[in-house]
Amino acid sequence: MFEEAQLYSPVTRDEDGGVTVHLDDEHPGVNDPAYRERRNSIAAAALDWHEGEPVPRVDYAEAEQEVWRTVWRELAPKHERLACSAFREAVVALDLPRDRIPQLSEITQSLSRLTGFEYLPAAGIVPLDEFYGSLADRRFHSTQYVRHPGAPLYTPEPDLIHEVIGHGHLLADPQLAEVNRLAGEAARRVETPEGLQLVADVFWFTMEFGVLREGGNLMAYGAGLLSSYGEIEEFRGADIRPLDFAQMATLDYDITHYQPVLFGAESFEHLIDTVGGFFAGCGDDTPARLGVPALAKR
Repeated sequence: MFEEAQLYSPVTRDEDGGVTVHLDDEHPGVNDPAYRERRNSIAAAALDWHEGEPVPRVDYAEAEQEVWRTVWRELAPKHERLACSAFREAVVALDLPRDRIPQLSEITQSLSRLTGFEYLPAAGIVPLDEFYGSLADRRFHSTQYVRHPGAPLYTPEPDLIHEVIGHGHLLADPQLAEVNRLAGEAARRVETPEGLQLVADVFWFTMEFGVLREGGNLMAYGAGLLSSYGEIEEFRGADIRPLDFAQMATLDYDITHYQPVLFGAESFEHLIDTVGGFFAGCGDDTPARLGVPALAKR
């Protein structure tokens, strides 16, 4: 079972209005005052944003732009070898700039013509019900900060590169975007913590770390794999299991390491039909029907 809160650095606002992003002691930027101030500033803009206002624009520094260019330069050839065809086609359709970081408003403009999705700014963690529920309205909450320039190919938390290069391309494909929307509807439909956690767990092992078989090869479609320079090269060595939603809901693992267990669909069509069908029918009775114990007993 995974908890979304584990993936983000907490963000707080003090009584004077100051915003602080609390980086873990092992974070690459923890001892870099300039990076920490930059993170605080970007988070503050997201916290100050209100519905109906333009999404905050971030004027990225050259060091941040170079991180984006480095990641694209390293990931692009890996996508050609290891990403499923739907993802590769979405890369062409979304046509993100590779020489500079796009603004969230630009990504929304491109996605709106492809699948109707839009990006909203997030300072850090978004409550599970809000994050997943927003997918029902074709809205995706995204961070705007970029990983530390000292470690351009590594991030201990989802940054803009993960949110855009990973998830953005899933949202650019009509069928994968629809699975995301169905996950959002499921999150809106359930009323129990167990139901919501089940939606989150299945999303994690599919939209984040899903793999499928295509042309006789195991290919990645999960955003976490396809935005990770290292893990994308290692996923074929994981314990690949058939799609099993009960296992997804009860499997414990360490999110700080490459995922040792992945769930593979037999084909892209199998992924869309099976995972999409699960989210379409998921309700508060689903955990008990799958034999998933209550959260208090896990």
